[in-house]
Amino acid sequence: MSTTNRQIVLAARPKGEVTPDNFRLVEAALAPLAEGQVRVRNHFLSLDPYMRGRMNDSKSYAASQAIDEVMIGGTVGEVVESRNAHFAVGDKVVGMGGWQEFQTVDATQRGVLQKVDTTHIPLSAYLGAVGMPGVTAWYGLVKIINPKAGETVVVSAASGAVGSAVGQLAKARGARAVGIAGGADKCRYVVEELGFDACIDYKQHGDVRSLSAALKAECPNGIDGYFENVGGYILDAVLLRANAFSRVAMCGMISGYDGQPIPMAAPQLILVNRMKVEGFIVSEHMEVWPEALKELGGLVATGKLKYRESVAQGLENAPEAFMGLLKGKNFGKQLVKLV
Repeated sequence: MSTTNRQIVLAARPKGEVTPDNFRLVEAALAPLAEGQVRVRNHFLSLDPYMRGRMNDSKSYAASQAIDEVMIGGTVGEVVESRNAHFAVGDKVVGMGGWQEFQTVDATQRGVLQKVDTTHIPLSAYLGAVGMPGVTAWYGLVKIINPKAGETVVVSAASGAVGSAVGQLAKARGARAVGIAGGADKCRYVVEELGFDACIDYKQHGDVRSLSAALKAECPNGIDGYFENVGGYILDAVLLRANAFSRVAMCGMISGYDGQPIPMAAPQLILVNRMKVEGFIVSEHMEVWPEALKELGGLVATGKLKYRESVAQGLENAPEAFMGLLKGKNFGKQLVKLV
């Protein structure tokens, strides 16, 4: 086994768009394990939009990413060394291993590592449909939007790891699912592969009026639930078509992750339509994870919940893949394969 661990650390905080200069690839020696510790060879690293917010030194729901420390990130991998009775060499595990090839953890701390079963579910899916993105989709849809059969649910970033699950879960509950995505290929996938009722290409509708007209055409009975991943004029267009007592799950605002303000054109519509708008961080709702993962795992294992992955090869390519993610270049869940 290797005695060296390759890692990517935050070299400097971004000013506006993320650049390669914000990251640095380093090597660190792997120390012998202490009692209770476990060493994991990470197989896949998850890249997610929330990481961009952590790179800023500003007030948020979580601590900022520290300079010269390993970038935060979810990982799945295999135990390669263990001095902990609860974990054996060969166990497949999920954790927050970060942007590095190996992670060494004190596994006596509850929840640091979770064993997963790859008999019917691929290891990588535990970073997507049966992981944090899947539970995020489940929580926002089930606990905030709570669609009734026949209602219309709109999802932005519909081809992504979260959005794709939202629409499929909405369909399973008898709702009409309408996606918003960037590009004809993504929209085709959302409808033909994922089973959404419709998908609007926002790149063909560059302003509020045009996108609102497209939403009116695809949502003739208005919008009852909206799962927000983007913000900006897309949110403005949705508000123009929202029904009375509609619900909005505020999951992400990727249009503003570079630090620029995200104004709202007509916030009074929230009042006029008596809308419920609720932001959420899925890690603050661990009590629902077992229920969510039971449904998600069953759907993935039986092929009823479809997902797609974009996979970059090698740790050194993580920064480029992350910058692409922030610009919507990924198709589905963005991963980095580390082995």
